Amino acid sequence: MRDFAAPAAAIALIWMAVIPAAGQQFPAYKAPRMADGHPDLNGIWEAMVTANWDLQDHEAQAGPHPEIVGAYGAGPAGQSVVEGGEIPYQPWALQKKKANFEKRATADVASDAKWHELGDPEFKCYMPGVPRATYMPFPFRIVQGSSPYILMTYEFASATRIIHMNSKRAAPAPSWMGWSRGRWEGDTLVIDVTDSREETWFDRAGDFHSDELHVVERYTPASPYHLMYEAIVEDPKVYTRPWKVSFPLYRRMEKNVQLLEFKCVPFTEELLFGPFSRRPVN
Repeated sequence: MRDFAAPAAAIALIWMAVIPAAGQQFPAYKAPRMADGHPDLNGIWEAMVTANWDLQDHEAQAGPHPEIVGAYGAGPAGQSVVEGGEIPYQPWALQKKKANFEKRATADVASDAKWHELGDPEFKCYMPGVPRATYMPFPFRIVQGSSPYILMTYEFASATRIIHMNSKRAAPAPSWMGWSRGRWEGDTLVIDVTDSREETWFDRAGDFHSDELHVVERYTPASPYHLMYEAIVEDPKVYTRPWKVSFPLYRRMEKNVQLLEFKCVPFTEELLFGPFSRRPVN
């Protein structure tokens, strides 16, 4: 009888040599350079985590109204991307997070003062904010050239943001995607994000922040096909201390891959404004 043990062992050794085991760091990598000497991050990238459903550990679960949408609206199980496993909420804020989750699929635009009190902003097609835009189940593009700006454009809701490199300019006003100022630390692109609108959420589980949100992102090339992403989140109104998320971003490698459109406003018009439309009289 043929002995398959030796070939199998040899193959295993080869794979161990070229592929890092789960949780291990990538081998040392020197990214291609732009004309200014900084790493070239151009490309279409996508996260392969389930953080948009819940940043923390979560089981697969039914979505809102499973009696109508069945498994179509269900959320997948997933592992936490939060360092330490849990978001360090203040007690009052943890209760608000739970209330957000219970009302995540509701909306009421009848009052300007209470417009944003109900429902996940994603549910209503608002721009997702930072860091949520990075780990939604949609790709995004980094456009980097010779100008003092880097553009990030996202498939969901056609959201965009401009990274102002080496800038001290203050934000003109709070915005859904915040105000981003960037710098290089070696091969890592560091982005300081302030002046985010307090209405954005971090996920469908109701995780939220206040108007004092401060996010510091780090994008580090790890291979020709991966960026390591980190975001430190700070908000003294809501959390007991800063906390961090981290995960890899994967380069989309399909032939002729491009960023497509997900303009979701038409999908929400009836939800938000249907009660105010003129109905035919029978």
